[in-house]
Amino acid sequence: MIKMWPNQTGTQVSSAIVKVDKLSKTFGSLKAVDGISFEIQEGEIFGLLGPNGAGKTTTINMLTTLLKPTSGNAQVCGYNIFKQANEVRRNVGVVPQEYTADEDMSGKNNILLCADLYGLPRSDSKQHSEELLKLVELQDAADKKVGTYSGGMRRRLELACGLINYPKLLFLDEPTLGLDVQTRTAVWKYIKTLKEEYRMTLLMTTHYLEEADSLCDRIAIIDHGHIIKIGSPEELKSSIGGDVIVIEVKEAEPDVSSDISQIKLVKDVKKNMNTYRIKADLGEEASPQIADMIRSKGLHVTKVSLTKPTLDEAYLEFTGRSLREEEVDKLSMFRQRVTMRRARS
Repeated sequence: MIKMWPNQTGTQVSSAIVKVDKLSKTFGSLKAVDGISFEIQEGEIFGLLGPNGAGKTTTINMLTTLLKPTSGNAQVCGYNIFKQANEVRRNVGVVPQEYTADEDMSGKNNILLCADLYGLPRSDSKQHSEELLKLVELQDAADKKVGTYSGGMRRRLELACGLINYPKLLFLDEPTLGLDVQTRTAVWKYIKTLKEEYRMTLLMTTHYLEEADSLCDRIAIIDHGHIIKIGSPEELKSSIGGDVIVIEVKEAEPDVSSDISQIKLVKDVKKNMNTYRIKADLGEEASPQIADMIRSKGLHVTKVSLTKPTLDEAYLEFTGRSLREEEVDKLSMFRQRVTMRRARS
């Protein structure tokens, strides 16, 4: 088993390994993070779910002491991020969104370099690097240059580098961005292993809904620098308050929202152009009743869809827009950055 970083003498660590209190970060007139507060319990996977520009990476940078907050405070692993920054860094690991490994060095030497930067003795780091390479299934490529690695291999190497200092808390910033589905699933396996076998606490940012749903014990939905809602995936989905029925009609008028709301199973109705978004109990029963009523008003129904509560529906409920659209834009931006970086090198 990979050992954990030993407790520092005299440090009192409660069950909350991260405590964030009204943390803010402003860049000029832009408030990237706006007074957020939350706690992370030891041993859980905590997710920050939100679109590009929501404040996820800025939050990680403040908690890992790379950015100084404009206001507010936080404790990480029992240490104050202002007064005890060095202690915070010793106790956390970070897997950044960007690839940081030296492409001209081997995978193993990249891990050893990270160990040197933490001041770990080679007598320890050599054995530990071999354990980590085995954990992420890169032992056969340990002596190959990183420039020959695939995107999935690079991401696994970044994970190994983030674990070299035996962290109590691991930060993962968009850990599967740019990966194909098969490789993404493999990374999910490593993340679950860290929690289940090594009892590690993880804070991860993501905009992949299925990733947050599959991995996270609790999720904070963040948008425009604000935390809008915190809960387990099931709590967030159930907070929608029913099944979601979407009915499209040919005509934009008349508006029959008030008539739909009178149907017994219906709990809420919102209209946007030619589309009605309806929350209802027992959606299978309610949807034909709603469609029949709409037709009785002389309107032509062109589409009916019924979905059970999902994280995307929850995100739509809390923020007013879908997160699915962000996935394509974010992946495109990431690929452009990778192409530009390789062209410069």
